[in-house]
Amino acid sequence: MDRKLDKRDRATLFRVRLEQALALRGLSRSGLARAAGVDRSTVTQLLSEAGDRLPNGQLVAECAQALGVSADWLLGLTERPERLAELMAASLSITEAPRALMDETIFGWHREADGYKIRHVPATLPDMLKTHEMLRWEYEPQLGRTAEQAIGASEDRLGWMRRSRSDYEIAMPLHELQAFIAGEGYYRGIPVATRATQIDHLLSIYDQLYPRLRIYLFDARRVFSAPVTIFGPLLAVVYLGRSYLAFRASAQVGELTAHFDWLVREASTGARDFPGLLAEARTRLA
Repeated sequence: MDRKLDKRDRATLFRVRLEQALALRGLSRSGLARAAGVDRSTVTQLLSEAGDRLPNGQLVAECAQALGVSADWLLGLTERPERLAELMAASLSITEAPRALMDETIFGWHREADGYKIRHVPATLPDMLKTHEMLRWEYEPQLGRTAEQAIGASEDRLGWMRRSRSDYEIAMPLHELQAFIAGEGYYRGIPVATRATQIDHLLSIYDQLYPRLRIYLFDARRVFSAPVTIFGPLLAVVYLGRSYLAFRASAQVGELTAHFDWLVREASTGARDFPGLLAEARTRLA
């Protein structure tokens, strides 16, 4: 609550919210009395406009339990009627992250956030910006014969993301792009022609979508980030490898948004300079 309530005001608010909870649950006064283990006359007294005193904590807790709401909400200490366990379950979830290009969960999150700015720290080069050849190189070892089918299905969804109303900000470590250009580390074994085509593809998409798409490069020796995607004010998802850790509480989403904005402020290569860096890399590969 924004203002401190005196005991009489809090008692009135308790009565009003108790009536609201009864109506929402479709529970009678007798039903509440049975569920709370008290006489019906006690419930009648709680709902009486003449009452200006709060019940004891035990009775408040029993009423809250019977009505499926939090005791803090009945007492006006919070604006959320859900119980703490329910709030925690709604604000934090762990979802399986299969080895796939664009699973239903990820695509659903993008559709939910259509029109909001989406901030993204990828684990590798962003999937939505990869060529067909890159996708095949990366996913064929895991998907086998189904790789082409999976790539075809995912490209439709990735295309939708490129055409969506959302702005995309991507922050990635500089060493990730450098490793790709050099064909080192994770990217060892990718033919030079495939890497060159991928850079041309990045330059083309960036030219088409900028400033709706902005890519920043940060020096991981100075700043660091785990892979994370922030879907506007709705949701923030941390990628753990085998699973996604999804946060919906506004405070948690806000903290991860601030973390991303910090990466952008500390970026060694800004969004305007990104194409020039790619062009230099393309010249070296040629």
